[in-house]
Formats: sequence, C-alpha cells, structure tokens
Amino acid sequence: MTTAVVVGSGPNGLAAALTLAAEGVQVRVLEAADTVGGGTRTNELTVPGLLHDECSGFHPLAVDTPFSRRFDLSGHGLEWLWPQAQYAHPLDGGRGAVAWRSVEDTAAGLGADGRAWRSVFGYLSEQFGDIAEDFLRPMLHVPRHPFKLARFGLLSLPPAALTARRWSSAEARGLFGGVAAHAMRPFGSPVSSAIGVALGTAAHRYGWPVARGGSASIATALTSLLAEHGGTVETGVRVESLAELDSPDIVMLDVAPGAAVRIIGGAMPRRIAKALTRYRHGPGAFKVEFAVEGAVPWQHEQSRLAGTVHVGGSFEEMAAAESEVHRGRMPERPFVLVGQQFVADPSRARGDTVPVYAYAHVPAGYTGDATAALEAQIERFAPGFRDRVVARHVRSTLEMEQHNPNYVGGDVVTGANDALQLVFRPRPALDPYTLGVPGVYLCSAATPPGAGAHGMAGYNAARSALARLGA
Repeated sequence: MTTAVVVGSGPNGLAAALTLAAEGVQVRVLEAADTVGGGTRTNELTVPGLLHDECSGFHPLAVDTPFSRRFDLSGHGLEWLWPQAQYAHPLDGGRGAVAWRSVEDTAAGLGADGRAWRSVFGYLSEQFGDIAEDFLRPMLHVPRHPFKLARFGLLSLPPAALTARRWSSAEARGLFGGVAAHAMRPFGSPVSSAIGVALGTAAHRYGWPVARGGSASIATALTSLLAEHGGTVETGVRVESLAELDSPDIVMLDVAPGAAVRIIGGAMPRRIAKALTRYRHGPGAFKVEFAVEGAVPWQHEQSRLAGTVHVGGSFEEMAAAESEVHRGRMPERPFVLVGQQFVADPSRARGDTVPVYAYAHVPAGYTGDATAALEAQIERFAPGFRDRVVARHVRSTLEMEQHNPNYVGGDVVTGANDALQLVFRPRPALDPYTLGVPGVYLCSAATPPGAGAHGMAGYNAARSALARLGA
C-alpha cells in the first residue's frame, strides 16, 4: 500500500491528507501542537463559554471549491452561518457603508457611486464560480474560462489606489479600501486590487460565512472524514527532518518555505533551497480578543449587523497606514479588522457577553504593544467600547509565530502578496508544490492559491502527488 505522512494539521495539511486517503493511500498526519487545526483553532480565550477563533474567522472562499465539492463535510458537523451584512466600513460621525450579499442592495446604499460598484462587482459575482475555478489553481496553467478570467484580471492588476478612483464618495472608497487592505500591501503597489476584488466579489456570490461553533469545526470535520478513510492524526509530534519519517512514499509539508528547507536539508536541490529561502513574508498581525458586554456600540448602526468590520477611517488614512507598515513603521492609526462572528453564530456568546476578534496590521516582527492603538481605533468609531470590555486576550506578532510557526513574524497570510509572489509563489515553477525531492511536496498557504481555510493548497498539492505517483 502507498503510504504518506503529512507534516502539519492546518486546513491545507488535513485537506491534502484527506485527498490522498480517499484514493487509498495510507495517511498519517503529524502535528507539533497539542491540538489540530493550525489557523482554524477555536478556544475560550477570555471568559468561560466565549468561543474565539484564534486566526481564520471568515471563509468566503471555502463554500464552493473543487475540494468542497469533492468532500461533503456537512455530514461531519460543519455548518456555515451567515451574518446579515457581510462586511462594513464605519466612518467618522456615524457614517459608513455596508456590503450585502446582493450587489444591487450594496449599490443602492452607495447612492451615486452605486453604478460604479455594480460595474466592478456585478458581472464578476455572476461568473465567480467559473473565475474561482481558475484562480484557485496555480497561476501558470491553461485557463478553463479565459475570457472571464481576463475580465477579473483587468480589474485585479491595477493598484488599489487607482481602482478606488472609480468611486467619489468616502463611503464607497472606504468600503473598497477595507477589503483591499486584506492584501497587507501598499495601496499604490501593482496588483494590490486583486485580493480586494476577489474577496469583495466572493462576499456578493457566497457571502462571508463563519463555521457554527468556531473555525475549529472545520478541522474537526476534516479529521472525522479523514478517520473514515483510514487516516490517523498524531499531535505533539514535531518533525525536524525527513529522516524521522521512515521513508513514506509521499511527504506533504504544511509548513512555511523556510521550514521546508530545514526539514529536507541537503536532499533539496540548491537552486530550489535558494528560491525558498528568499521567499518573502509580509507584515504582522497584532491580535486582541475581547469579551464585550452588550456588543460593540458602533455609531454607524449597520456595522452592528456585519460579521466583519474594517476599521481604518478614510481610504487615504488606510493607504497611509498600510504604507507605514510596509516601511517597517508602526502607524499611529493602524488598520484594524474586527470580527463579530457572534452576529451569525450566537452560540459563541454567553448571555449578553459576546466575543469580539480584532487584529491590527503592524510591521513584521513588531515588538511593541499595539493594544492601545488598536482599541483607540475601535473607540473612535464606537464611543464607549472600552467601558464594555470585560476581558482581553493579547497575542503579539512573536506570540502569533509561537502559536503557529507558519506565521513568520506574525504574517498570518504566510507570504507577502506582492505582484511577483502572487504569480510565482513559492517559487517560479510549473508545479509549485514540488520541492525537487521525489515524493516530497509543499502544501501550505505559501503555495497557490494562498491564505484561507478553503484547503485548496493541500488539495492541489495532493493531486499533484497522485498524478506523479500514477505516472
């Protein structure tokens, strides 16, 4: 029987393991931490009973993918829940904007800018199923839907600062800027529109759902289905070298590129080791979990309905903050992403006390304490917020990396999203999952299609391994 070892039990490692096991491969997953899940762990971090997602909290690209269509996780406890508003962007004075599932409803809320919003996201949301089928694969491939992908590409290639000129109001520009900031790139850099266009379109097509009971439900469902296919998972096992693995036929590494180089050692060709060593990581995330009595008192009332709230002020303010972070300087007013998963999933709350998830974009490896700056940004748009905080749990960039070694310097997206790396991650290659050693593959978020709990990097890597095995 063909055997495989998967190092790392994040959603990509588990997806790779499940894809292999479903084809009859005997699979063993080894996880260094005491619990499985990587970026999909959920715990009571503040007060008993409040469920906090430790990293990935919203899953717009996980609902309808080749992997999700191949494996039905609903029978193993995974249930998606949607907030009424997908994401919101508050502005000073109680103003703001909201992205609804409907393009038309979103456009209607943007007044004169509605037509321009519709022109960007209308066609894309209608065709997003076919478009996503292409961009969830490695960039260097023959597209199945070339004309649709080309239209998506034309809107994705410009800098976010240029795309934002389509809108004149602070509300519409802010709504786009908040979702574009997920790229953690300066708004003036090439292709910095891409992630904003993709996530904005996904919000209209699929919404930004959460997993009932926390993102850990994703890992639980994957592990359960893996066991059904005969796969096993061992926690508390740290792998330092391929020599520790008893020569399985396939090795899947759900690790950062630098860690892959260390694990493989001298068996990796020098040119590949050199390319992976040069892999660039992005800015860090400084994360604070709050237990809040009575929810966040946003002045912009529709923000209270949103699963995600982008807190950064005007487009120009966000552009300045992201530029500062890119230069290695901590901005006075950082971009803050606030997660209100309880809006869609009330089971995470306890009585009137709710869990609130927040992280600020900070320089990579930032050693300071960004708690005050992060809280000040929320307080700015929700006066009285601090008075409602019952408890906090703070995780610095260093602690983010300690919690999950793939988050180098606090980089929760496992790699800088600059133009070259978006196309050639983790290195220029027709098959970016291969590592130059027969049977050994990289399957982490450093490989296409990148960050998210969709499992597609693991699925793609496993399919690559199976194809080569068959050859």
